[in-house]
Order: sequence, then C-alpha cells, then structure tokens
Amino acid sequence: MRVPWKLIGLAGVASVAASGAVVVRRRRGQEEYDPEALREKLHERLAETRGASGASGGTGVLAGSGPAPEAPEVTGRRPPAAPFPPPAA
Repeated sequence: MRVPWKLIGLAGVASVAASGAVVVRRRRGQEEYDPEALREKLHERLAETRGASGASGGTGVLAGSGPAPEAPEVTGRRPPAAPFPPPAA
C-alpha cells in the first residue's frame, strides 16, 4: 500500500494552523496591563492582604520562621559510598 505523504503533510499543516488560531483566540481574551497599572494593582492586593492579616491578629510572617538554614554546597557529584563490610571468615 502506498502512503499518501501529501495528504499527511497537508493534515499536519492544517493542525498547526488550527492550534495557532486557538492560541491567538485565547490571547485576545487576556487583558494587557501597563506596567504602572499592574504595579498599582499588585500594591492594592498587598495592602488588602496585610489589612486582612492585621485584622485577624496575624503578623503576616510564618510562625517559627527565623534565619534560613545554610544550604549544602552543590558539587554535582554524589557523596562517596559507604565501604563494604569485611567478608565473613
């Protein structure tokens, strides 16, 4: 049986075009914000969350949070394996 490569190629092109159309349609629904407007909106949300945590008596900081422990040095190698026990006599 002969494989219809032209039809397979056309189907691939059509699927790429269709997926591109879907992506474009989804992007149109998203609102683009000016950086200043976005910053203002984020500051408002931060003030709201701080106000809500202050009203409930919370501090806004995780309980027991202190200085972060130091991270171990990453060398990209595994630590050496433990030696094998001596053979039983």
